[in-house]
Amino acid sequence: MADIRLAYDTSFNATITLASLIYDGNLLQGRESAAITNSNGYLDYLISGKITTGTSPGLGIIEVWAVGSIDGTTWPDVFDGTESAETVSSPSVKNEICKCVSAIANFNISNYAQYFGPVSLASIFGGTLPKSFVIFVTNGSGVALNATSGNHQIRLTPVYQTVG
Repeated sequence: MADIRLAYDTSFNATITLASLIYDGNLLQGRESAAITNSNGYLDYLISGKITTGTSPGLGIIEVWAVGSIDGTTWPDVFDGTESAETVSSPSVKNEICKCVSAIANFNISNYAQYFGPVSLASIFGGTLPKSFVIFVTNGSGVALNATSGNHQIRLTPVYQTVG
């Protein structure tokens, strides 16, 4: 009798520029990743990463969100599937379309790498992944994030089933 087992494909970094991401106390301005298209039909992606605070941050929060496309090519509100700066229209729109991956509480420590995950994206989207999704990061730390690109990483690991 064969067993069905989880299997993991090669992890990869999302394309997103977090170096020097501006502070926004309203947590509506942030950075959108390039779209991740689930063309291989993975059952899930585990998302994890690190985000490094800037110099002299205050108490605050850094948020990591996932935003699904409506049909694989159509995006809600200001999202477009391209790596770029975005400002969500309002807090209520953000709460409707963005799915919280992690809310990272800041310490008052300069240039501090803060880690999150791994988190199941399928669970965030209600059990099934959208055809395409982006990652959206907001910075409420009080200062811009660390300016070195290598000090930030959003990592995705595809998950599927195998019979063996």
